[in-house]
Amino acid sequence: MRSSNTTFKSEFLHPRYWVTWFWLGLWWLVTLLPYPILLSLGKFIGHIIFIFPTRRKHIAHTNIKLCFPEMNTKQHKALLKANFYSVGIALMEVGMAWWWPLQRLQKLVTVEGIENLERPDNQGVILLGMHFTTLEVGAAALTSAIEIDGMYKAHTNCVYDYIQLKGRLSHNIDGCNLFDRNDMRGTLKSLKSGRVLWYLPDQDYGLSQSLFAPFFGLQAATVHATSRMAHKTNASVIPVTFTRLANAKGYKIIIETALDNFPSNDLLKDSTRINQLIENRVRLQPDQYLWVHRRFKNRPDGEKDYYNISSNKA
Repeated sequence: MRSSNTTFKSEFLHPRYWVTWFWLGLWWLVTLLPYPILLSLGKFIGHIIFIFPTRRKHIAHTNIKLCFPEMNTKQHKALLKANFYSVGIALMEVGMAWWWPLQRLQKLVTVEGIENLERPDNQGVILLGMHFTTLEVGAAALTSAIEIDGMYKAHTNCVYDYIQLKGRLSHNIDGCNLFDRNDMRGTLKSLKSGRVLWYLPDQDYGLSQSLFAPFFGLQAATVHATSRMAHKTNASVIPVTFTRLANAKGYKIIIETALDNFPSNDLLKDSTRINQLIENRVRLQPDQYLWVHRRFKNRPDGEKDYYNISSNKA
């Protein structure tokens, strides 16, 4: 568990981290700006990133072409550009999530379906999240309202990791926990005790705990932990989505009803169902999805590499 590991250490002041502190300080100052200006600034940053032929741009463009073959070249480029606007805005939203006062953040967020988290007999809940660019700001707003445990991957820069962890815990209700994403024992214990665990299964985490299931008509390495955790703990699986509203109107969080008849005794069937659910939500707001991740990195035997990138990083 990482939630207790937020103590400031003297090593954070080493000169090797001064540049990190400078950029974090600048980031904090920027978040003091009014919300509409932050959106405009984020969009501008996204536009600058979009101009250059970066690795992430190549990945996002490849994903969009793979997932939306019905679109023409002009439509692919328009969606790619809109997605990078959203990525730029997300940089502002991360700062908002970490450093804004809770009252300021809550004014921008409406939550629908929170009653769906009320479960009988102390039943645990797997809150099924998805990697939209609104991830940080949505999570900050939601965890300020209800107790939710989550999973966490440490950053290699210890100063950034310290600020990130403190930021993610800053608005949490007392008692919320963050588990290392490899801490399966901790997450199962959380669910068995009747807690809500936020879990995002929509990235390629390798083949050791995955199987291939269709996603946008393509075989995608899909972790089957959602089904396994639900089976072992009798937890309900409840989808949640975060949406950035147009015209600086803020955000909407929708907590859906629990999945019926889940899990089954078929991991492939369950994984396919989860992927289809996520695909349906992505199609509602494709510009806000995190297309810069290599979702189709691992391929079934005999299939080509879609990205043609030598690095093994996501």
